[in-house]
Amino acid sequence: MKKIYLCTLFLLLFVAGQTMVKAAMQDNDTEENVNYKWSFIAKVGTGDERMLATIAHDTVLHSGEEFKMMVNLQKKSYFYVIHKSSTNELSMLYPYSFGAPMELEKNFYIPKGRSWFKLDKNTGDETFYILASMERLTDLENKLSQYTDAAQDKKKDLVAGIVTEIKEIKKKYRTYSTIAERPISIAGNVRGTKSGSVDIDRIDIATLATEISANNFYSKTITIEHK
Repeated sequence: MKKIYLCTLFLLLFVAGQTMVKAAMQDNDTEENVNYKWSFIAKVGTGDERMLATIAHDTVLHSGEEFKMMVNLQKKSYFYVIHKSSTNELSMLYPYSFGAPMELEKNFYIPKGRSWFKLDKNTGDETFYILASMERLTDLENKLSQYTDAAQDKKKDLVAGIVTEIKEIKKKYRTYSTIAERPISIAGNVRGTKSGSVDIDRIDIATLATEISANNFYSKTITIEHK
């Protein structure tokens, strides 16, 4: 009788433990544990027609036009921005280095400071891979480090492997959902020059950010048709 009692007790404890683990996993799958503010802004047009435009999806930009990004992590997670140029070259835009300490609630600009990227004369598709993850993407980091350290004539052979790695990561996390994408302020298309009410050459793009929340993983790929 004592043996049967102990077996029953063990079974009940095992079932209770499994239930608690399952509940914890479900809670983790619905928690907003990836949360950050994000801006991707371009200066488009010429002369008095110059304006700021928010880049949230595939779009068209022209040689000479400029763009800039900003990220501000609200919760601890790993954030990556990778650029594949029209000439099939890769750049790790963020983090600035893989060994940099993670800082929360701080604006990080891409490029740093007041500088903006300017599109050169090499037309074609400019692709940006944006990934945020609760887990550090070490395999991706290792491949990017190999690319950075490789001789110039070897780099092109490594690009396809990195793009494939990004696709595999997105496939691995495809069951996780984006909870919300909330504009912090309505950017719209802000027109103006230094003589206008908005100086588009001095504006802080953090004021045009969107707040993004997701559970465990978020990714977005934006392609700019560079003309």
